[in-house]
This record gives sequence, structure tokens and C-alpha cells, in this order.
Amino acid sequence: MRFDQELPTVTNQNLFGLSTSATLAINERSRALMDAGKKVYRFGFGQSPFPVPNSVVESLREHAHEKDYLPVQGLPALREALASFINSHTGTRFKSSQFLIGPGSKELMFLLQLSYYGELVIPAPSWVSYAPQAQIIGRHVRRLDTLPENGLLIMPDELEALCEQDPSRPRLLVLNYPANPTGTTYSEDNLRDLAMVARKYRIIVLSDEIYSELNFQDKRVSIAYYYPEGTIISGGLSKWCGAGGWRLGFFAFPEGLKRLQDAMTVCASETFTSTSAPIQYAATTAFKMGPDIQEYLKTARFILRDIGYYMHRKLVAAGITMPKPEGGFYLFPSFAAHKELFQSRGIETDRDMCQALLEEAGVALLPGVEFGCSSDLFAARLSYVDFDGAAVLEAATGKDALDDAFIETHCPQIAEGAKAICDWLKK
Repeated sequence: MRFDQELPTVTNQNLFGLSTSATLAINERSRALMDAGKKVYRFGFGQSPFPVPNSVVESLREHAHEKDYLPVQGLPALREALASFINSHTGTRFKSSQFLIGPGSKELMFLLQLSYYGELVIPAPSWVSYAPQAQIIGRHVRRLDTLPENGLLIMPDELEALCEQDPSRPRLLVLNYPANPTGTTYSEDNLRDLAMVARKYRIIVLSDEIYSELNFQDKRVSIAYYYPEGTIISGGLSKWCGAGGWRLGFFAFPEGLKRLQDAMTVCASETFTSTSAPIQYAATTAFKMGPDIQEYLKTARFILRDIGYYMHRKLVAAGITMPKPEGGFYLFPSFAAHKELFQSRGIETDRDMCQALLEEAGVALLPGVEFGCSSDLFAARLSYVDFDGAAVLEAATGKDALDDAFIETHCPQIAEGAKAICDWLKK
């Protein structure tokens, strides 16, 4: 074959219709507009605004020389720290041998769906990558529609109704709490009842607890406590430790799913081999939860809580509806009350709405359709992290709450962005 001839392109058909992750795409789009000189309120991308704690940075610096491949399963000291961390927070009894470390929990989730043949069950709305990963691998996806009065979370009776249709079907249920994109979380009663349904139908549960340390009540409850034999806990550094770009996640497996853990470890050995050594040493320091990190988290929680409450209050006053946030840094506003107004302007979908908001008000949001909602519901995800996390952490030292004046002074993008949304609706 001549080298100047075009080579045939053979693509996995499961990739047809997929595009770059919506969260990454909105970040790149916002940055491009800002580089062009446009004022943009970056409420689209969900990244922690806070710096990595100093002790964790120092640990990374101390271990920067570590260059050897670590065990595929992960650094033993890190797995010991994780077992202590998880057990003390959730009342579970994991051993260090039950953990698998990966370059971000996202990669581990992909390997889980690759290793386990079962239907994926997720709420609508839910994080943007669960379903595309299933599509790439060729798994069937069932979305369960949720209700605002239930915090847009899956309820036990809804899961029961799904399982009754085909009781013996293998299923993987993903529960994310506090949730991306809603900011809401499950109560202990919800988790206990969901565990009963999961046990009845032998469902494997992936408990995505990546935001658990940012629960505003500083209260970590895991479904693994009520359904230990069938729950895998997922977590990492990115959200609570401000270290998204470090790419470190973990899975904690129950003993009864060791074959699944072993299968994932084999896949890991043939894909990413092992997670960065210096990052694993630094993560060991992070998950030991020293006094400095506990203080860091305490401050981060009330900052995110009060900014979330501020944004919620301002938008609700403008006729926008959404559950009140309980953790993390997201809101999931519904603009459905303005549907007729939108349609009179030719805005027919949530994509149209978000495009108009970005172009006319400079506000970047992600449309609800990206999270599995119908595009005519006019919902969107709002990530309220457009502020200088380091400066706000310093200014909030010695406080236990933020008032409106503090937010408007130290988080101007938050205050101005909320006003820009409300003014755009008025226009």
C-alpha cells in the first residue's frame, strides 16, 4: 500500500454518537471564551477550588524521587491507611487486601463494567460518564427517573419495581452521594431500605462516595454498612483534597466479590500497570487525616455549604426550582417555570437554554440532557466553585459560617454569576 493513500478507519461501533465528556468540553469552551476576552462565570466544570493541603504537598515533594513500579493493587501503606479511614468513618471492616488503587476512580469504574457482565442501573440525573462507559463496553443501561421531592435520588420502591420485571437479571447499581449533579444525599433510612432491595435481588452496588468528605453535616453513612456483602465503595482524592489532576482513586471490595476484584486487578495489570508512586505516597498522608487536614475539611465544608445556600436562595427567588444542596458543590436548577418564555424566543431544549445563557449572560452551565434528563425539562447543572479557594480558605479562618457580605466580597464571581442568571431571565 502506498503511504500517501488514506488508511481505512475501523472504529468500535459502540463509540458512535459519543463525544468528549461534557464536563471537560464545557471547561475547554469556557476557557476559550475567556481567552478571547469575554467575561464568563464558570459554573460548568466540577473541580474543587481549594488547594491541596500543605502536608500532602510536602509528602509529594518528599517522595518525588520514588520511581519504581508499585504493586498493581496499590502501595501497602496506602491500603492500610484507606482501611483505617473507611472503617472509622462507616463502621465497616475492610482489610487492606480488599482495596485496589487506580489512576482516578473513573478508570476503576470503567474496569468494573468491563469485568462484570450486568445491566447498569443509574438515576436520572446522574454523573455524565456512567452511561457512556457502559455504552463503550456494550452494557445495557437502565435509567430510573427521580422526583424533586425525593432529592432527585433513587427510592427503594422504584428500584423494587425495576427488579420485579426481571428478578434474576444481573445488575450493577450505582449510588453517588452526595450526588453529582444534584448536591443531595441519601438518608440512613433510604440506604437501609435500598440495601434490603439490593440483597433480595442480589444486585452489586457501587457506592460512589467521592464527595462524602464534603457532606455539609460532616456525617458519612455508607450503604456498605447495611449491605456489606454486595457493596463496593469508590472514592479518591479529587473532590475533598483538591487534587483532581493527581488522578488517584480507590475501590474497596467485600470479601464475597474477591473474584471480581481479582478480575479487575488483571485488567489493571494489562492497562495502567500501577498508579503513580509519588502520588500514592502523598495519598497515604492525606488519608491518615491528620489534624491539619481535619481543620482544612471543616473549613471547606462550611464554605461550600454557605455558598451553596446563597446560590440556592438567589435562584429560587427568581422562580427557579431545585433541591437544597446537602454536600459537594453542585445545584441542579430547573428552569421549567420559564418554558413558555423560552419557547417564545425559539429556545426549545436545555441545550438551547445553556447556549443562550453562555452567549448572552456569560454563564456556563451544563444542560440536564447530559445527565440523562429529557432535554425539554430545561434543567442544568450548576457547579458553584468559581472562586479563589486558597484566598477564601484564609479569609474564613476562625469562622464557622459565611454571611452574604463575605460571599459578595470574597467570591464576586459567585454573586455576579447568580445575578447574571436572574437578570437574564428578567430580560
